[in-house]
Order: sequence, then structure tokens, then C-alpha cells
Amino acid sequence: MTDRPAHGARTAQPAAFDAAAAFRLAALLLVAALVLQPLLATLFGGFKDLGELRTNPFGLPDDWQWRNYWDILASHRLWQVLGNSMAIATLTVLLTLAVSSMAAFAFAHLQFFGMRYLLSYLLLGLLFPAATAILPLFIKVRDLGLLDKHWGVVLPQVAFGTAMSVLLLRNAFRQLPVELLDSALVDGCGYIRYFLYVTLPLSRPVMTTTAIIVFVASWNNFLLPLIMLDSDSKYPWPLGVMMYQGQYSSSWQLVLAFITLTILPAIALFLIAQRQIVAGLTAGAIKG
Repeated sequence: MTDRPAHGARTAQPAAFDAAAAFRLAALLLVAALVLQPLLATLFGGFKDLGELRTNPFGLPDDWQWRNYWDILASHRLWQVLGNSMAIATLTVLLTLAVSSMAAFAFAHLQFFGMRYLLSYLLLGLLFPAATAILPLFIKVRDLGLLDKHWGVVLPQVAFGTAMSVLLLRNAFRQLPVELLDSALVDGCGYIRYFLYVTLPLSRPVMTTTAIIVFVASWNNFLLPLIMLDSDSKYPWPLGVMMYQGQYSSSWQLVLAFITLTILPAIALFLIAQRQIVAGLTAGAIKG
């Protein structure tokens, strides 16, 4: 005797094929492959010798040269350039957050003459890369006596990173309930205390996002250190690659191993703070 489904019971139906979801998945896989392919080629290229790197640039190594990575890790030069990059990036992040958060708070909550024009003028900085102003930047840094100093790189990076930071932070600050500010002012809390004890703690995700964007931009910056720094002992990691490049030949396998080791901090920072980045980028995107 066969079992029959009870009256009114529904039999399981196979899920319908979702073409839109399949297309999105295919597009994401394609983008992931395009991003990962050069990273993996750089990683595996550091395990090859120069001859195999020329004949097999993208495949797995036939003979794994672990000494390439070990020689770089054991060298003083790697840790010197990483320390310089960390110092420059940390100073850039701290100054950019300090300046842009105060400016964003003023643009979000204060009304003053010419506010819109000043904000538009500030956001014009998003249209011009640092390369377009490299000559006047060099002259100004020279006049300030900051050539061949880390501050000669930090201050221009702060100037060019402020526009994007103000844009992100201002939108997030404006989404905070107005009642909080009104209650704070009624209770005698001024704008400075409200900014320090209410706005900043509630805006931690977008602050983290801004900090990571500024940090990665500073970590990968090549042009400004190249122009402003002369001493090898003060080079960040993008300029440290040049020690593996001679006048007539280059040790490309060591260059790839060096690049792999030096981009790991930025990748690790992004992976650790991924949730904060997503939360910060979406802050202010929903209008209540």
C-alpha cells in the first residue's frame, strides 16, 4: 500500500532558475578572477628563478625558490621601508581624520555665510590628482624646509585626502538624529563636547572606513615620496623596490617577492575591518 500525501498537503517543488542571480554570480566570479589573477601571479612569481619567470610567468613554479622570500625577510632593508611606510601612513591617517572630522561636523551642523561655496570649493579637490600639482607642491615643500623629510610627504597627502574624507564624514554626521544635538544644547553641552562625546563615538564605522581608505592610499603612494625624498633610509616600500633594479638588469623574482610581502599589511587590514568598511560606506546612504 503506497503512502499518499494528505489532503491539502503541498509537495516540494524544485526551485525555479533565477537568471538574474546567476548573472550576478557570474559577474562577481569574473571580477574576482580579474582581481586575483595578478595577485596570484605576483605571489607565485616570487617563488621562481629569473629564467623560469620569463618562460612561465603565470603558472605554478616547477622548482619552488623559497630562498627568495627568506632573503627579503632576513634583510634589514625590508623592515626599514615598512617602518617608513607605516610612519607616513599613520601620521597621514591621524591628521586627515582630525582635520576632516572637524570640517565635516561644521558643514553638517553649522550654518555660516558662504558654506555651500566653501564646501563646493573643497570638493573640487576630488577632480585633480596630485600629479597635476606636483611642481607647486615641490616648491612649497622646499620653501617650508620639509624636503627629504616624512612631513614633506604627509602634509600633501593630508591635503589631497581631506576632500573625500569630508564628503564621507559629512553625510554620516547629517544622518545622526537632530534631537541629540538639540538635547545636548539645551543641557548646556556645547558644540565641541557634543562633537567629542556624541558624534565621534556614534560615527565609528565611517571613521574606520575613512581611516582605511586614507591608509591604503598613503601606503601605495609612489609619486610624492619619489619627488620629496632623497635619502634611501627614508624611502617607503614603493621606492624600496628600486634596490632590486640595476642599471642593466633587474631581479624580477625578488621584485615580485618584495611586492607580495609589502602589500600584505594593506590586505590584512582590509580583511580585518571589512564589516566596518561596508557599514561606513553605507552610512548616510538611506534617508530617513
